[in-house]
Amino acid sequence: MRADKIVFATGNAGKMREIRMIMADLGLEIQSMKEAGVNIDIVEDGSTFEENAMIKASAIAQELRKSDVQAIVLADDSGLEIDYLNKEPGIYSARYMGEDTSYTVKNANLIQRLEGVPDEKRTARFVCVIAAVFPDGREFSARAAIEGRIGYEERGENGFGYDPIFYLPEYGRYSAELSLEEKNRISHRGKALEEMKKVLRQAAGETI
Repeated sequence: MRADKIVFATGNAGKMREIRMIMADLGLEIQSMKEAGVNIDIVEDGSTFEENAMIKASAIAQELRKSDVQAIVLADDSGLEIDYLNKEPGIYSARYMGEDTSYTVKNANLIQRLEGVPDEKRTARFVCVIAAVFPDGREFSARAAIEGRIGYEERGENGFGYDPIFYLPEYGRYSAELSLEEKNRISHRGKALEEMKKVLRQAAGETI
């Protein structure tokens, strides 16, 4: 069964820019769920990144089947794990302090909670899991992470979310200080999307 496009379960414009850049070479149209005409509330009640990503992908795939749309549905669940805070905010990263709370406020809160904590104990990672559901119901997932630590202030204008407080010692810069091309090459989402491209090509054979 040939898929004629990829529908990604997000309405985040920054995320869609990254996704389109990374997955352009698959040769398929890439739409957000809104662009595909899907407007549903999805309850992410899983206990892991994998479960939540698959919940989103499966729900959207079910909606598209009603319209006989032949699309591969992708969904990601990603978040920030801070070791000193028992891996908070983790799977609740998007909902931390409330979904409508700005990331400036969220980031300031996390920095405050780490006040007085030395560099070596500020270790953290971004985790991303991409789930895929094919038109025929097959399901796949890919996981990746990037290690770093939490900084002492927000820096950079290029990222979104928690990027301005995520420091990368290996690069001597914060995630939000990287260019989009650099970020796509090393980020948790970039690496997970590259892994998912391999999965899709293998699973789809000659169909994409």
